[in-house]
Amino acid sequence: MIVAIDGPSGTGKSSTSKAVAAKLGLAYLDTGAQYRAMTWWMLNNGVDVTDPAEVALAAGKPQIVSGTDPAAPVISVDGQDVSAPIRTQQVTSAVSAVSAVPEVRGRLVELQRAAAAGAARGIVVEGRDIGTTVLPDATLKIYLTASEEARAARRNGELKGKEAVGLAATREALAKRDAADSGRRTSPLAKADDAVEVDTTELTLDQVVERIVTLIGERAAR
Repeated sequence: MIVAIDGPSGTGKSSTSKAVAAKLGLAYLDTGAQYRAMTWWMLNNGVDVTDPAEVALAAGKPQIVSGTDPAAPVISVDGQDVSAPIRTQQVTSAVSAVSAVPEVRGRLVELQRAAAAGAARGIVVEGRDIGTTVLPDATLKIYLTASEEARAARRNGELKGKEAVGLAATREALAKRDAADSGRRTSPLAKADDAVEVDTTELTLDQVVERIVTLIGERAAR
């Protein structure tokens, strides 16, 4: 059982994916965290993240290991737990540029496919190109959406202290990220033709999880 959950920031991908995986006893993979980990390493090793050629040359250097336990999905780079530092605004601002580089995507897609292949009971994989590029033969593909207002409110609520920037700035940042992710040449953010779209704007997390669990059950019964 491979479940691909795609969609832009602020739609509830992470919370939903972890909850679905935990409820069904499946493994879980946050591919966005892998791109953040790569970006964090670049920023901390003096790589000019605005230079695609420099990023491409460095893409094979960091050793990124993702945990697949939905209860504790840690991620490490060169043996260091980076679960917290990859969530800073500095990384968020640079991740789209780094993730647009084909060599970065090629390296991480290999890791993502290996994780899916190694999940004995099945896996829930979240990201932006899982159903279209990484795992096009996934058992079930979900594409989460939400209104711009709801997405901005959710993302702003996740930011703490000095990272909080206000709703207007958060909404602007999300729009910029969407444009970058949807417009990149390699594996852009897109809804797979056979994906089920779920609008989370007016739904609670439990309602979203229940709907996806029901969809999985229906697909497994075929």
